[in-house]
Amino acid sequence: MLLPVLKKNDKQARLLILTVSFVVFAAVALLSRIKLEVNLGFDIHIFALINAVINSIVSVLLVVALVAVKQRKYEQHKKVMMAAMVLSILFLVSYIAHHLLAGETKFGGTGTMKSVYYFILLTHIPLAGIILPFILFTAYRGLTGEYANHKKLAKYTWPLWLYVSVTGVLVYIFISPYYS
Repeated sequence: MLLPVLKKNDKQARLLILTVSFVVFAAVALLSRIKLEVNLGFDIHIFALINAVINSIVSVLLVVALVAVKQRKYEQHKKVMMAAMVLSILFLVSYIAHHLLAGETKFGGTGTMKSVYYFILLTHIPLAGIILPFILFTAYRGLTGEYANHKKLAKYTWPLWLYVSVTGVLVYIFISPYYS
């Protein structure tokens, strides 16, 4: 097993994790209602493509990290998971930038495709909204060396995070033809 990276302080960690999670959730919710009229000189939907690429990479990293931990390659697991977290932060910045600059795009599909899109979207959005504190608490447990608690949390966090990252890519694939 790895040595702990952080000193355990559950009270301080809980406050920090819940504060960061609330601020991120509030920022995404509030900023999604604002559209900036700025001409950057390039197609602003490039941010949506960047989001999809980042989500794709995060999905792959999550699978690689799972394989690494199953093979007891804990240092590799930690590095891959930290990379997934850093990319998720970059995703968040790009996501906010895209929504601030592009506003909302309406899905133009019909029939079965419309039903599939809305099913994916309506499961993706709430899970994306609630996954952050689970990711942060799971990481905290791992970084403080509380591996039994880390493993218990990861059993729920990992599949939800993977679902959110994969469905994020699917949402992009469905909606990108309707960017104007």
